[in-house]
Amino acid sequence: MKIYTKTGDKGQTSLANGQRVSKTDVRIAAYGTADELNSVVGLLRSKLDDQQFAWVQNKLFNLGAYLAGAEGEWINQIDVTQLEQWMDEMQAMVQPQHAFVLPGGSESIALCHVCRTITRRLERAMWQIDGINELCVQWVNRLSDYWFLKAQIETQRAKITPFYWKK
Repeated sequence: MKIYTKTGDKGQTSLANGQRVSKTDVRIAAYGTADELNSVVGLLRSKLDDQQFAWVQNKLFNLGAYLAGAEGEWINQIDVTQLEQWMDEMQAMVQPQHAFVLPGGSESIALCHVCRTITRRLERAMWQIDGINELCVQWVNRLSDYWFLKAQIETQRAKITPFYWKK
């Protein structure tokens, strides 16, 4: 079977349930952003050996399935709670922030911030979908905070002075 189908050549694509929609549909934008985020997480994972990232990548695929219209429960309260637990653990290990942090310091720190900003874009895209599962959006909201804390943890681990915004 060939990789190309030619079925999208006229600006339409299929959701998981078979429904044909425009490639500019908000669902396509949302699961495309989830896919983009997953790719950047993969890049970050190649820089930092963190088993949490594999879990996040799997959940992002689950989220993409939901956004593409696949039947089933793809993100649940246990997933939200897991992120919150990890964030509580990380937050206990870092100093409180008293100023805005500028992305940078190392490649992995910058990639954590790229993940954070793509996650925020994903959240905005999801809110454009009528009838969106708010638990899924909640998970994405937590995920952006998770990336911010991962950047702080990596900054501390690498003994790098954070770049603070100066007015």
